[in-house]
Amino acid sequence: MEKLDCVVIGAGVVGLAVARQLALQGREVMVLESAGAIGTGTSSRNSEVVHAGIYYPPASLKAQLCVRGRQLLYTYCEQRAIGYRRCGKLIVATSPDQPAQLVVIRAAALANGVSDLELLTRAQARVMEPGLECVAALFSPSTGIVDSHALMLTLLGDLENAGGMLALNSALASAVCTPHGIRLSAADGTELLAATVVNAAGLDAPELARNFVGLDPRHVPTAYFAKGNYFTLSGRSPFTHLIYPVPEGAGLGVHLTLDLGGQAKFGPDVQWVQSAADLVVDAARGDAFYSEVRKYWPALPDGALVAGYAGIRPKIQSPQQGPADFLIQGPADHGVPGLVNLFGIESPGLTSSLALAQHVAGLCQLPSF
Repeated sequence: MEKLDCVVIGAGVVGLAVARQLALQGREVMVLESAGAIGTGTSSRNSEVVHAGIYYPPASLKAQLCVRGRQLLYTYCEQRAIGYRRCGKLIVATSPDQPAQLVVIRAAALANGVSDLELLTRAQARVMEPGLECVAALFSPSTGIVDSHALMLTLLGDLENAGGMLALNSALASAVCTPHGIRLSAADGTELLAATVVNAAGLDAPELARNFVGLDPRHVPTAYFAKGNYFTLSGRSPFTHLIYPVPEGAGLGVHLTLDLGGQAKFGPDVQWVQSAADLVVDAARGDAFYSEVRKYWPALPDGALVAGYAGIRPKIQSPQQGPADFLIQGPADHGVPGLVNLFGIESPGLTSSLALAQHVAGLCQLPSF
């Protein structure tokens, strides 16, 4: 049985960021990834938005790590020539009762340390985006977009340059928490004994943790899956900023985002599903997109939306419950030395990834071997 200092389970953007941070601190790190490539789950099926930190409850992990992570991420992208654009976002009120909600959103953002939001009149918003229809808007200049795949490749490069290792096609078969470390058995029969294990398995994190022998199941939340469908716009985008409606339900509404090539897409919506493997976009859902989008872009042509892709949000609250914070558990929470579990790392997980990595590294014990 091979002894290792740190094992990170999951090679999405958060797992890679955590592994990189640990390796840069001089730790011996191996990343186990069940798929044949990095970032094939939630990390490759999102909007690639760099969030400012607007919507989250003050003092929550989401608020703290998003605001800090956004600053770290922009700096990292600049230093490492990773594609990004600080294009800004307009949160738009489309009915007479919604401008008051913009004021509430701005106040909450200010409590989170986001002090650059600007309330706009309809006329001011239309100067920025002539095709936009609204009664008022809130402008976030710090919101942007990033090439998430280039980001993950760079994180992996840093990890490997610091001596870390990545093992693909390495699904975990079992894990046993012992007084001498955590014994991991891979599906191919490989046996590892790790002093520190970080469960960054995303959608699979709760199920994985539930199978750790020696971890009290009371510390493992139930997983819920909120599917988000995206539809792409055929033709040129009429907008240069991201356009978001006032948030509602389990998501941020059917918003318009751009990629670095200027392609516009709409979504995600919220569709609660039973399986994280449910990734087929039902073209019929596009009918509802038209009515939602036309609230802020009345000129959307018929037939302009094409079924794109879907992603799954790793929720740890049911459809009947309010939004949950990131749940990051270290030994002080569950009593298992060397184990850190990351649950419910949905948006703003991408934006928060570098700050999340610093936070998790602070929970990881030094090797006991």
